[in-house]
Amino acid sequence: MKIAPSILSADFANLKRDVEMTVKAGAEYLHIDIMDGHFVPNLSFGEPILRAIRPYSKQIFDCHLMVDNPEDYIAMLADAGADVIGVHYEATPHIHRILQQIKEAGCKAEVVLNPGTPVVVLANLLEMVDAVLIMTVNPGFGGQEFLPGMLLKVQELNQIKKDSKFDFDIEVDGGINDETIKQCQQAGATIAVAGSFVFNAANPVEKIQLLHKVTGD
Repeated sequence: MKIAPSILSADFANLKRDVEMTVKAGAEYLHIDIMDGHFVPNLSFGEPILRAIRPYSKQIFDCHLMVDNPEDYIAMLADAGADVIGVHYEATPHIHRILQQIKEAGCKAEVVLNPGTPVVVLANLLEMVDAVLIMTVNPGFGGQEFLPGMLLKVQELNQIKKDSKFDFDIEVDGGINDETIKQCQQAGATIAVAGSFVFNAANPVEKIQLLHKVTGD
């Protein structure tokens, strides 16, 4: 299972150090939350931060847009070094067009579902996406507790993936630790975002390595 440390929980005053730490620990992805204070109440990173940290990592930069009007961000994020761009189904009435826009910008396209949004809404999108992100907490803030009911959504999505022979990643984000990551893996998740579990620890490298260990990587 691939691990995506979320820099929303990193030390903002030592962001370069923390990014390099995740590289050293063997994390394949870096999860970058971009929030506008409207779609969610929090504010976080923007394109300048992404561009600033890009030289210090060859990881896959997984950019999670929690913003209104996500179409306004795609080109600048792609230019700044994004590899994957995730857009909330709930953020736009034109999700199909925005996923196309992401691909045209040269990035992998990910669709994101809030806890209250059912998997069925993705029926006409799954053949075009590279990943689906299931939020296992309500979006906006780090450090929340995992919502166990979201495991059923992961299972449902994984069954559709198998039945239709699709080839997209299933990502989970929120409340991930060494216990919940195993539950998500068993349900069918292939990528896990971990924030406070990693960066609030005395030894973040050990925490990333532990997540790899318990998932068999």
